[in-house]
Formats: sequence, structure tokens, C-alpha cells
Amino acid sequence: MSYTIPYGKQFITQEDIDSVVEALQADYLTQGPRILEFEMNFAQYVGSKYAVAVSNGTAALHLNALALGVESGQKVITTPITFAASANCVRYCGGEVVFGDIDPETYLLDINSVRAILENDPDGNYVGIIPVDFAGRAVNLEMFRALADEFDLWIIEDSCHSPGGYFLDSTGIKQQCGNGNYADLAIFSFHPVKHIASGEGGMITTNNEALYKKLLALRTHGIVKNDGLYTNHPSFAAASKDVETYPAWYMEMQELGYNYRITDFQAALGNSQLKRADEGIQKRRAIANKYYEAFKSEKFIKSQSGVIEGHAYHLYIIEVDDRLGLYNYLREQGVFAQIHYIPCHLMPYYRDLGHQEGDHPKAEAYYKQCISLPMYPTLSAEEQEYVVHKIKEFYV
Repeated sequence: MSYTIPYGKQFITQEDIDSVVEALQADYLTQGPRILEFEMNFAQYVGSKYAVAVSNGTAALHLNALALGVESGQKVITTPITFAASANCVRYCGGEVVFGDIDPETYLLDINSVRAILENDPDGNYVGIIPVDFAGRAVNLEMFRALADEFDLWIIEDSCHSPGGYFLDSTGIKQQCGNGNYADLAIFSFHPVKHIASGEGGMITTNNEALYKKLLALRTHGIVKNDGLYTNHPSFAAASKDVETYPAWYMEMQELGYNYRITDFQAALGNSQLKRADEGIQKRRAIANKYYEAFKSEKFIKSQSGVIEGHAYHLYIIEVDDRLGLYNYLREQGVFAQIHYIPCHLMPYYRDLGHQEGDHPKAEAYYKQCISLPMYPTLSAEEQEYVVHKIKEFYV
């Protein structure tokens, strides 16, 4: 039997389709009630006070950097093993990106690397850290929060890979990714290969009311529509003398924002998918366990030990020798594995800013051997067995 097996794939049910059709037939295609419903349900799911739905995960990162006031001359630390948007959001605002190295066992930003950067900073221009819950494994934000407080920094948690993921804090309590207990802001993505798919789309979560209100305005051109927030006098707003109330049509653009809104039908799809989020994670963990059991005794493969508690398994990554050979062989066999990621600091854009090979040896060593195997809830047992067989076959 021949297969075509991607590394990731959306799972759309009839309930998802019905929810989108219902939204398309409703009065609002955008700026309607389904967006607020999605925000409220998502905030409840991760345990945060507030959530702001936006057009995609990159928009979420950009808005976070704007809301936190990133500007030219300021430095922000992130990991080189991530999608470029985690770093680019700082550059959008004119800030400087500084990369730390990774922990080769977790693939996450190494807190010791971050501390070394901060302790060797003569200028004190660092303002924040953007840790990434890479592959679905949650960063220990309790430890990062202590470090951030020591140096007066904010934290943006990039949780695009980890809705439903968590870490255990020092008291053994589960800390859900994006719950706002340690990070100032967190972001999620609803790209089709993610846990929750809405075509495109993103979410910001926070427990900070001031940041929440700022994000709402920045999402829609910096426009506010609230009598208590207007700065112009009612008489100006109404273009009439001696008027003390604002007319119903009035609104104010108070700062430079963007159109980063999500649509109602995307929110409807996201809401429908959210209902199955925990079920999807359980299936991902079962797939991860099968991969682990299949490869744990193979000398030619390095994989993380067992099924890791709190891991949301957006990706299942192994490290191998002759990665290029395996990648090409799998493609010939209909298995479209992927590489996550080319280190950000070695992208031409960041090389042009002064970053170079050798800056982060652990991240670079990881890149030379990493390969992401197919991982999605509808991956069948037969398909997974085929993937495992083809990998072992290559090394015979």
C-alpha cells in the first residue's frame, strides 16, 4: 500500500463545518459575537483572565511587542530554535533581538544562557524575554519569572505549539501554558497544523487588564469607542456647541494600530475545535508514546525520554545521523517529515545584523540532526507503523 503522510494535518468534522456555515449565514462576518465567545472560552480553557483573538500568531506577537512598548535601542532575548516570528516581532518595533542557546535535552531556551547574557550586559538595555514552548513542551516560567523580576524584564510566552500544555511549578501545581500567572502576555496560533485550527488566526492571553485594553485598541487601528476614554470634547465630536454627550457615531483613533482582526467564521471554527482540544492532545500523546517505544532501543536515533508530562506534542522530534539522507528517503516513500527549525540567527536577515555561525553551538548542533515526524490526531496506527518501518529500513 502506498501512503502520502504529511508531518501535520488539520482535522475538520461535520460539527466544524456546520458551525462555519451557521456563522456565514448570520448577521456578522466580522466584529460579531462569535469572536467574544471564542475569547471567553479560550481564556477559560487556559485559565487566564483575558483573551484577545487576532488574525494570526504573528499579529499576536507584534501586538504584544507594541503593547509592551518595545522601541529602538531596547534588547529582547529569545531562542534561535523557533519560527522567525518569535524574533521578528521585536524587529517590527525597532528593537534588537538577542538569541540565547538551547538546552539540548529539552530543546527549549536555556535559562542559564539567558542569565549569562543579562549578567554580561554593560548597558542594561534588556527589557524582555520571549521563551517558546517549542514542539509543545512547556517552558518552566516560574524560573524565568524569577530571573525576569531580578532584571526588571517582561515575559511574552510563545505558546503557539502548546495549547493545553503545562509545567509543574515548585509546589507541584500544574501551570497551564498561557494562564498568565508568570508571563505578562502569551500567544497562540490557529494555523491548520496546530492543535486548534481556524485556517489562520491567533490568540493573546493575559491577566493584566491595562495590557488587555491596549491590545483591544491596537487590534483595530488604535480606535476606541468608549465615552469614558475619549479625549476630544463632546461638542467637537457632535460638531455642535454646548453639547455634553457624545453622539452614537463617534469614535477616536488615539494611537497607531493595525487591522489584526479575526473573522466571525474563523472564530466559529476555532470554538468548535476547542471543544475537542483535550481529546486531540491525548491522541498526540499516544502517538508520541508509540514513537518512543519504537525507537528507544535504536542506537541511531535520539528521542526525548518517554511521554513527558505536560507536553502538548505539536511535534515529535528525533535526532539522527545522515538527516538529509533520511529526509529524502522518507519523501520518496510518501512520508513528508519536516525540519523545525533552521536557527533564526543563521537566516540571512539576522546574519546581516551581525549574527553568525558558532554563536549558539547547541542550537546549531541540534539543527544538524533534527527531523519532525508525522504528528496529528488522525494519523492512523497503520500509517505510524509505516513511518517507523521506513525509518528503521533506512538505517539497516
